[in-house]
Amino acid sequence: MLGPPLRLLRRRGPHGLRVAAWAIRARRRVRRQVAHGGLDAVRPPAPPPGPDADREVVLAALRRTGANCLERSLVLQRWDAAHWVPRTLVIGVTAPSTGFHAHAWLDGDPDPHRAGMNELLRRPPDPGWLPDADEPGAGPPRSGRARRRAHAGEPGQARSTRP
Repeated sequence: MLGPPLRLLRRRGPHGLRVAAWAIRARRRVRRQVAHGGLDAVRPPAPPPGPDADREVVLAALRRTGANCLERSLVLQRWDAAHWVPRTLVIGVTAPSTGFHAHAWLDGDPDPHRAGMNELLRRPPDPGWLPDADEPGAGPPRSGRARRRAHAGEPGQARSTRP
C-alpha cells in the first residue's frame, strides 16, 4: 500500500504528503464531529499553508478514503476558506415521490448529482476559517467584489495567487 504515497511524494514532494495527510485527518474528524454533534460541531483542522493547486491532492485523498459528499464538501470548504475563497455549503434533497436522496456540494462547483435537488440548507464557512489579513504569508485580502463573487459561488471566482 506504499504505492500511492510514494507516487505522491515523487510528484508533489513532502508538502504533497502533508496536504494528503491533512485531508485524511480532516475527513476523519469531520465524520466523527457530524456523527456526534451535527453540523454545528464541525471544526476541521487548519490546512497546511501552501498553494491553491494542492486542492487536487485534497480531492484525490478524499476520493481514495471514500469520503461521502458531506464530508468532502466540509473538508473542501475549510481548504477553500483558508485560501481566501469562502464557499457556501449547500445541502439538498429530492422529493420523496421520486425516491428520497440527499446530497451536499459547494456552491459554484459543477456537480451532476445536484440536478433535481431542492435546497434545504445553505451554510457559509465559519468566519474563523478565513486567514487573518495580518497573518504572515496570508496574502492580501481581495477586493470586496471578488470576495462577494467567491462567496456567492459564481463561476470564474477569483483564486489566491499565493506561492
